[in-house]
Amino acid sequence: MRHSVLGAASNYLEVLKPRESILLSFIGICAAVIAGGGFTSPGRLVLVSVGLLAGSSGTNGLTNYLDRNIDARMQRTSHRALPSGRIYPPEKVLPLVTVLVLGALVLAWWMHPFCFWAGLVGVIAAVSWRKRWTCVFPQGMLASCAPVLTGWFAISPTFDWELLLLCLLIAIWVPIHLWSVMVARRDDYARAGIGYFPLNRKTGEVVRLLVVLSLMLYAASITLYFAGGFSWVFLLLVNILGCVLLYTSLRLAISASSQASWRLYRLSAFPYLGLLFLGMCLDVLLGV
Repeated sequence: MRHSVLGAASNYLEVLKPRESILLSFIGICAAVIAGGGFTSPGRLVLVSVGLLAGSSGTNGLTNYLDRNIDARMQRTSHRALPSGRIYPPEKVLPLVTVLVLGALVLAWWMHPFCFWAGLVGVIAAVSWRKRWTCVFPQGMLASCAPVLTGWFAISPTFDWELLLLCLLIAIWVPIHLWSVMVARRDDYARAGIGYFPLNRKTGEVVRLLVVLSLMLYAASITLYFAGGFSWVFLLLVNILGCVLLYTSLRLAISASSQASWRLYRLSAFPYLGLLFLGMCLDVLLGV
């Protein structure tokens, strides 16, 4: 009985995509710390963390539910809890994800209306950005920027250049992260009937574009260093991460192999984006 309960709980947790949800929540929390210049009350930060984690988890769970049929046709995703039938009927996840999304939006409204609207746009964008319908523009970018906007507005409900640069950073990062996995698993996506960009282009064209985007991401992070007034420690981190990302994308451009594309995909998640936001956050905290 105990094992069956733990197994069921594990299946529901898997639907919420904990790794992706934690990464999105993390960059939102870091944005809150940056917005407050390091002077963020612990209680407020806890509220931001709870809201971001609930909203990211609920939204990821909702997109998993909506994409369950197409996931069942892909080798990489067919083992997931919904397409594999480990949770059946799949509608059993809807009460959980609905409570998480609505709870996060209520908390966002309580923190500030700007947080609510950023969260709501993020949920709508994520739901409309699905495997069968569209590529990453602009829904994927809006959905990925939502945690940063929510975290920032919870502390400082104002627009400035630093916030816009953070969103620009995310907007450039999203296609690198997603297109690299699509190139790496091109045949898998084709079997599922997905043929939009970049799958409707030759691999060589796409990987060259990924190199250009890696350069743009490097440049955006350097610009953020100057605009945010960060220390030389962050500049050092930016250069290390930027060079590693650029080197990985160049190796992909040379080989155009699925293994090289998969390495770029894995690198772009926490090692790059997570460490970049962690570096900004620590820079602000240690500079107080």
